[in-house]
Amino acid sequence: MSARLSVVMIAKNAADLLPDCLASVAWADELILLDSGSSDDTVNIARAAGVQVHIDADWQGYGIQRQRAQQYATGDYVLMLDTDERVTPELKQAIQRVLAAPQPDVVYSIARRNYFLGRFMRHSGWYPDRVMRFYPRTRYQYNDNLVHESLACDGAPVTALDGDLLHLTCRDFASFQRKQLNYATAWARERHQRGKKTSLAGIFSHTVGAFLKTLVLRGGVLDGKQGWLLAVVNAQYTFNKYTELWALSRGYSEKA
Repeated sequence: MSARLSVVMIAKNAADLLPDCLASVAWADELILLDSGSSDDTVNIARAAGVQVHIDADWQGYGIQRQRAQQYATGDYVLMLDTDERVTPELKQAIQRVLAAPQPDVVYSIARRNYFLGRFMRHSGWYPDRVMRFYPRTRYQYNDNLVHESLACDGAPVTALDGDLLHLTCRDFASFQRKQLNYATAWARERHQRGKKTSLAGIFSHTVGAFLKTLVLRGGVLDGKQGWLLAVVNAQYTFNKYTELWALSRGYSEKA
C-alpha cells in the first residue's frame, strides 16, 4: 500500500494563481491551504476544488505559517507547495515512486524552473534551484525564519527527485518588485533583531558582489537579456537588504 501524500500550501490573495496550482496536484490524497486573510476569491476557489481550508491571519513570518499549515496534514508525506508553483508530470511520477516504496528518514530535493519576464531561466543561479519540499510529515518541519525559510533537516539523508517544479517567480515586474522589497525589509529586521550591523562599504561590496555573482559566476550571461536584468534585480535586492539593515541600526528606519 502506498504512503499517503498531503499537499500543504500557504496563501494570501492568490485567486489568479490557485486554479492551475491545484490542477497540478489534484491526484494527491489530501490538499490543505492555510489562508492568511485573503480579500479575493482564494478561499472560495480552494473550497470548490475540495481543498481543506484553514484561516490564520496572525502573520508571524513564512516559517511559522508553514509550521501551522503542516499541523493540519494527516498524510505520511508532505509536499510543501506555493501557489505560484506547478508540479510537472515527470515530478508527479517521481513522487509517486517514492510513495510506493517510502524510506522513513529521507528528504527529497526538487529542481525548480523559475520564470522571469517571459523566460524559464536555465542559469543565473535560478536552475536547478533545488528546494527540499517533499518529506516525511512526522519527522521534519520548517524553521522560524520570517523570510527565506527552509526545512529544518540538518543531517538528514537527501535524495534528488527527477522532474521539475515550475515556479512563476516573475510574471509581471511591478508585483515582483513589491515582493522583493517586502522580503528585503523582513530580512533586514530579522538580522537587526539578532544584533547584526553593516557599513556603507558593506552595502557597496554586497551589492556589486550580487551583480557579478549572478551574471558571471552563475552564468547569467547565458540567459540572454533576462540574465542581465536579473543580475541588476539581484543587486538591487541586495542593496535594499543591507541599506535597510544599515538604517535600522542607526535609527533611520522604523523597527516595527
